[in-house]
Amino acid sequence: MTKRGTILIAVVAAIALLAAACGDDGDDTTAPQPPPPATEAPAEPAAPEPPPATEAAAPETTEAAEEAVELSQAGGRLAEVQARGSVRCGVRDALPGFNFLTPDGDHEGFDSDFCRVIAAAVLGDAGAVDFVDLATADRFTALQSGEIDVLVRNTTFTASRDGKEAANFVYTTLYDGQGVVVPAATGITDLEGLADANICVAQGTTTELNLTDVMRSRNIPFNPVTFGESSEARVGYTAGQCEAFTSDKSSLAVFKYEIENGGGDEQFILPETISKEPLGPAVLDGDTEWAQVVQWAVMATIQAWEFGLDSGNITSATGDNPALARFLGEEGFDPGIGLPSDFAVQVVSQVGNYEEIYERHLEPLGLPLHGSVNDLWTHGGLMYVPPYR
Repeated sequence: MTKRGTILIAVVAAIALLAAACGDDGDDTTAPQPPPPATEAPAEPAAPEPPPATEAAAPETTEAAEEAVELSQAGGRLAEVQARGSVRCGVRDALPGFNFLTPDGDHEGFDSDFCRVIAAAVLGDAGAVDFVDLATADRFTALQSGEIDVLVRNTTFTASRDGKEAANFVYTTLYDGQGVVVPAATGITDLEGLADANICVAQGTTTELNLTDVMRSRNIPFNPVTFGESSEARVGYTAGQCEAFTSDKSSLAVFKYEIENGGGDEQFILPETISKEPLGPAVLDGDTEWAQVVQWAVMATIQAWEFGLDSGNITSATGDNPALARFLGEEGFDPGIGLPSDFAVQVVSQVGNYEEIYERHLEPLGLPLHGSVNDLWTHGGLMYVPPYR
């Protein structure tokens, strides 16, 4: 059996075991349960009861969080990771194509491979990763408290997250965007065809806000049918409660793959992309050294691709031009970013270049790389990195 066939079987098995949705950075995907009754608008939450007068209020910032912030402001995350001998990487454990648990308990996917990229660059060992599976609501808290060193969990880079969540987003690993899926049998091909339709969407997410914004700007009336989680919205859609379902296009691609390969009705993803969803690793604000390390580790996979280097040939490559020689770490070139001179060789030989990682995990789900925005800049895509000199 080919390696690609093995990967496809693993993906299908994981999907069958986990029944997980993909991509929407505003939800926490778990095995879908029967959906709760859909609502046209979220109910007002009950006001919390005040604590007894004799009970002291909990501190707003835990001691661990204070220590993490102090560490970040003073730098030192790189030294801590090297002393520990592992990278604590925050991920999502039920997202086929990005990160999911195999039947053997291994983490596989696009995001989990970028956790390994960081470990290979920093520690010379792609296996030196402690995967920390995080619910959506816990991801930034885990970053702020120091529970994780880096968040690699299908999280969209936004202004408020950059500012209010103390998250420093580094290089974007995937340019995604929100879309809408409908049963192919409906014949609907554009947003205007959804006038007065019920559209299933996860409540309280950027996905819901994006849908409302675009439909209002186009004067298209619609009925948002909201659910607590994107996984519940999916179940509501397949149960016939809505004419359409909206999420990130990477999520919809996995959904379409799962439904059609499970014998369900053919699905059609509308061609229009209604939002920008740049996804990539985030570290805690304040530690420039660690941010640079993570950034250059990720960018090494793209530069290798541009050089034509992959996991099969990088260890035998020689620098026939000065730029390539520096990238390979020949003659001990050190740009002063805290990484070994051969870090790029370790990354690519152990994990692969960007093209290998993408094709290994995302193309089997119907997300082509070449000709997309995630292609190299030399091929019309957005993957462009600074020179290594």
